[in-house]
Amino acid sequence: MSNGYNGWANYETWRVNLEMLDGMTPEDFGYESRALDTDDYETIERLADSVELYVYEMVAEASSGLAFDLAQSFLSKVDWEEIAEHMVADAAAECV
Repeated sequence: MSNGYNGWANYETWRVNLEMLDGMTPEDFGYESRALDTDDYETIERLADSVELYVYEMVAEASSGLAFDLAQSFLSKVDWEEIAEHMVADAAAECV
C-alpha cells in the first residue's frame, strides 16, 4: 500500500473501506478464505470487481440524481484492487 492517506492509496479508498466494507471478508463475496493467496492477482482482480459492484449497488439504492452523480465521481477514485488485496491479506493472516 502507498502512503497516500492513512496508509491507503487515497482518501476515497480509505473512506470506502472504512465506512462501507469494514469487517467484510472475501467470504462475504463468495471466496473461501483458506484458498486465497496474496499473489493470486487474477482472484484479487475478480474480488475487486465484486467489491466494486457491491458498493455501487449500495450507493445506487441509497441515492439518485445529483447525489448519485457525486457519489459515482467519488467512487471512481477508489482503488478497488487495493481493498481486495487488503481483504485477502487479512484473511491469510487469520488462517495462519
